[in-house]
Amino acid sequence: MAIIAFTNARIVDGLLPEPDEPKTIIVEGNIIREVAKKSRTPRTTQVIDLAGKIVMPGLIDAHVHVIAALVNLGQNSAQPNEVAAFRAAKIMQAMLMRGFTTVRDVGGAGYGLVMAQELGLIQGPRLNISGKALGQTGGHTDFRGRFDDRGTFENRVGALGRLVDGVDGIRKAAREEIKAGAHFIKIMANGGVASPTDPIHFLGFSKDEIRAVVEEAENAGTYVSAHLYTDEAIARAVECGVHSLEHCNLIAPDTAKKAAKSGAYAVPTLVTYDALANEGASLGLLPESVAKIETVRKAGLESLAIMRKAKLPMAYGSDLLGDMHRHQSEEFVIRSKVLPMQEVIASATHVAAKLLRMEGKIGVLAEGAFADMIVVDGNPLQDPKLLTGQGAHLDMIMQDGKFVKGG
Repeated sequence: MAIIAFTNARIVDGLLPEPDEPKTIIVEGNIIREVAKKSRTPRTTQVIDLAGKIVMPGLIDAHVHVIAALVNLGQNSAQPNEVAAFRAAKIMQAMLMRGFTTVRDVGGAGYGLVMAQELGLIQGPRLNISGKALGQTGGHTDFRGRFDDRGTFENRVGALGRLVDGVDGIRKAAREEIKAGAHFIKIMANGGVASPTDPIHFLGFSKDEIRAVVEEAENAGTYVSAHLYTDEAIARAVECGVHSLEHCNLIAPDTAKKAAKSGAYAVPTLVTYDALANEGASLGLLPESVAKIETVRKAGLESLAIMRKAKLPMAYGSDLLGDMHRHQSEEFVIRSKVLPMQEVIASATHVAAKLLRMEGKIGVLAEGAFADMIVVDGNPLQDPKLLTGQGAHLDMIMQDGKFVKGG
């Protein structure tokens, strides 16, 4: 089994405001065996000197859609399965080369993609998935136009979600997604930008439906994630037991405090609104969707300050579609306008790891963790742009003990 010693490793992982003192990291197989100031390295060890560099845990993006190769999600759903799968593999490979060694897919990816990555058939981040997101008729997985009563292609690889209605319907759908390999359940509990007939203020699902899906998730030992923008929608989701609050652009201070007290996590996704506003129309986003963007875009930065003051944990998310996936790392720069860079990095390391319920295994450089790490040419605590540029400033990327760049 290969053993590699990384010496003079100055760690930046979101736990400290400055890089840690130089340490030696011993990787054996796919596991970190030791992190110490002084370490005896076996004679068979490959030694890599990281003097002058920064080493970080592999990054985690907690809100992606790897199947979203087209901005028009209705067209995306209608793609042939084989085309959608190959496009997803290409999107995943690019994410990995940006340093994201684990991502949480919150609508679309099926367990077949999880298996393909684990088997080494495709190169990409480790996948944590919800399966198909659950939305109500006319809600934020219904990409049909107002006068379109055709099917929704929800069984296709490229479908973001599926339509369910009623308590019995949502219970059955949650059970089916968990049976099919979902690690958690995603629901659409508010209107959205990409869907044509649901304004942002629309509330998705009744309280009884939300409570039912939360119960099903808890029965399976997992949790519910919800697409949310408005304060009213966030408050009712927290009341009903939703654990992961996606977007949260229009959250108010009192609701943020209640969410924090409940033990919930938020996953802001500010970069997607800039990308949609600048490029969405040219890439096929419908006019009725473009018109919704500014409603949530302007409030995004303010929401970060509100949630930070409430001590509501925030994980890193990007939520990009189509060719806009290339902006994934720019969320670091946007958040750094409001938050200390240490906290922004934490959102993509140990905070996200806790949300994925993989703390101690990902998002950290510590004994027993998966050997996921990136080596940065410079200090991202001082310059968040070092984490952008499609991995241009990353000298090495290791995932599960294997070099995918450098080494």
